[in-house]
Amino acid sequence: MSSHPNDLRLDIQEKGASREGQSQTLNSRLFMQLQVFGSCNDSSVLLHSLKQNGFEGVVYEDVNDPRGVGILAMSEDPKYFVTRLRRQLTDEAFRAVVQKHEYTMLGRTYSTGFEGDLQDWLLKRPLRTCLNPEWPWAIWYPLRRTGAFARLSPQEQGAILREHATIGRAYGEADLGHDVRLACYGLDTHDNDFVIGLIGRELYPLSHIVQAMRKTKQTSEYIQAMGPFFVGHVLWQSSLKPD
Repeated sequence: MSSHPNDLRLDIQEKGASREGQSQTLNSRLFMQLQVFGSCNDSSVLLHSLKQNGFEGVVYEDVNDPRGVGILAMSEDPKYFVTRLRRQLTDEAFRAVVQKHEYTMLGRTYSTGFEGDLQDWLLKRPLRTCLNPEWPWAIWYPLRRTGAFARLSPQEQGAILREHATIGRAYGEADLGHDVRLACYGLDTHDNDFVIGLIGRELYPLSHIVQAMRKTKQTSEYIQAMGPFFVGHVLWQSSLKPD
């Protein structure tokens, strides 16, 4: 017998691995947004404006545009992006620059159910990664899986994702590259599924991660679209607040 629609119980909390016999759940996430601007003849003017207005995040210089900058903002409250951040990005200093809308990326941290420390994974680890002064290089890009991936069994999906995770973990343990993974279902102009940030000391290893992932089953068979890619080097980043 089918249940009545009103009997459907929704659970939208993030879940992690059990700790000491207790399940981990959390109804908080970190939202992160990258906005990119061109026609910026003096990035120091934008930076001065942002710092004066108390901006917390990262300002990148665009490797592929000598007059381009990227601004990475983050908040647990998505209302921040249409209030305080909006006021900062419509300041006088930003009137001379041109936004590159194709590079705008907005996503939220998410769990897979296996995280040992759920709160750290969702709220703290992404900040440590993006705000680490020893990791100034970044590649940000969106991606979308094919519908065929969603139709695979959980076991098949798990095996495919573990292949990706193994590669990513190897680069992280070698301090060659560290990732930030965000879900962007319904948040992306082009209906992408995820936003990926690759962060590290040097640029080449980050490019090498993308190259290595090309050979995985997920990328070679189940990715419909990737990019555009934003490549940036930190001009300024806010300090990581102590716990």
